[in-house]
Amino acid sequence: MTKVLIIEDNSDIRENVIEILALSGYEVFGAEDGKKGTELALSNPPDIVLCDIMMPGMDGYGVFEVLHAHEVTKAIPFIFITAKSERVDIRKGMEMGADDYLTKPFDDTELINAIESRLKKKQIQQEFYSKSLEQLQELVPQKGGLEALKKALEERTVKSYKKKQSVYEEGDRITGIWLVLSGKVKTTKLTDDGREVLTGVFETDDFLATNALFSEGVYNDSAIALEEAHLVLFPISRFEELINLYPDVAGKFIRILSNQVREKEEHLMRLAYNSVRKRISETILMLYRQQANKDHSVAVSRSNLASMTGTAPETVSRTLSDFADEGLIEKQGSIILVVDQRKLERLKN
Repeated sequence: MTKVLIIEDNSDIRENVIEILALSGYEVFGAEDGKKGTELALSNPPDIVLCDIMMPGMDGYGVFEVLHAHEVTKAIPFIFITAKSERVDIRKGMEMGADDYLTKPFDDTELINAIESRLKKKQIQQEFYSKSLEQLQELVPQKGGLEALKKALEERTVKSYKKKQSVYEEGDRITGIWLVLSGKVKTTKLTDDGREVLTGVFETDDFLATNALFSEGVYNDSAIALEEAHLVLFPISRFEELINLYPDVAGKFIRILSNQVREKEEHLMRLAYNSVRKRISETILMLYRQQANKDHSVAVSRSNLASMTGTAPETVSRTLSDFADEGLIEKQGSIILVVDQRKLERLKN
């Protein structure tokens, strides 16, 4: 039976959560303050922790730091509970490495969904690590390099991001590069006139912010989850150690950087010389191949499509209407159905 620990100083909320989860088939433990909660977690490690942020004595941040410092509890999914919806409180918790947050008041469905989502994430993490060892064998044939990379993976905490949640923002201090375990993340940059330009879309097994590898200071773009995503952050200092020790690792990331630079150069050339119709058709086809949906659908908002093609959302809407009138696509809200791929290909070419 899945064990849940709820740490909450409000007795009504704590008892209500215990009742809801017990009825849903969970084994639930409760603690009324941070100190008792950490002691309970260390003596009887749960499968997931729900913890209020604002508590007398040891607050939720303190609980997280203590549990994250112990080998037996550092990998346990951790959800913050807060009565505040201010971005700074939420972001602080996520930057510390928490998996999710719930804002009071929350209902039964939100509670259950949050727990099930984090437990599923943990399963994804475990499956990813087992799969990664096979991939790392190809990346670094030397035993020392494999063990170093394996350890680096196992030491990192998987972080979860909801749709539209920021991973990092342009101007934030560089802390490391990211590996996307699941989901999609876009990177954007603001122009001098305040327009948002999309600089990349990253999916499962893609490395994000690799241009920060040999940089200092701040990130030069922003990263935002396009859908629920799970990522691992690798500190710059750790990567520098691996790159200095193992030439194969250095070569791998030099190739990644080179490919990303080439892709961005090609993207800029398309923006500079291709017509609006050609740019939009190319982008739809690119997303169509990436998403590989059997129903021939592409999920992309007008604003994201505008950022990717360097056009205004109004221009995108007019062009999509033209494509629909010509029988190339059908529009269903933010979903685009590709009706005639061959004709779209001809526009691209």
